[in-house]
Amino acid sequence: IPDRSGLARLQARLWADDDLRIMTARRMYALRLGEVLPHRDLDVLRGIEGARMKESYRLLAQSHGIAWHGRRYDRGNPLAADLANQALNHASSAVEAAAAIAVAATATIPQLGFIHEDPGQSFVLDIADLYRTEVTIPCAFRAARDAARSGDAVERIARRLTGRTLAEGQVIPAMIERIKALIEGRS
Repeated sequence: IPDRSGLARLQARLWADDDLRIMTARRMYALRLGEVLPHRDLDVLRGIEGARMKESYRLLAQSHGIAWHGRRYDRGNPLAADLANQALNHASSAVEAAAAIAVAATATIPQLGFIHEDPGQSFVLDIADLYRTEVTIPCAFRAARDAARSGDAVERIARRLTGRTLAEGQVIPAMIERIKALIEGRS
């Protein structure tokens, strides 16, 4: 069996060194936000990203003709959410599954995230978030709009639409290349 642990070893080194960890997180935010932020505090970076994501949600909802009242999700009662939030949950699950495939394909370590810290799939969530404004939100809002018009199940529409977008856009291969570039310092 060939040794495929090189990226995992580099990832572990980046993750274990506080300076390299924040540098990697900053690079991930730069990929998401289109600019390198000067801040070195992860909480400050998260706050900036949160504010920008709120604006992205608002703009994308407007462009898809969706009424948007913010991101709301009750894990105990997911069906209590409006169609847009339900669709976001389903589209997010699909993109996270794609990211899990990419992480497994690169033999990187799912638990060693640079932005997400607590869940056992932190790095998977980091990678999935890189595609939030490109794939997750547009697919979800389109699915919510289509479900509202047709009366069809939003879950089915969101998962099919997101799956088709992932396949047609070759998103998993792009995730794989992005992981390699990120870990090897090429992004």
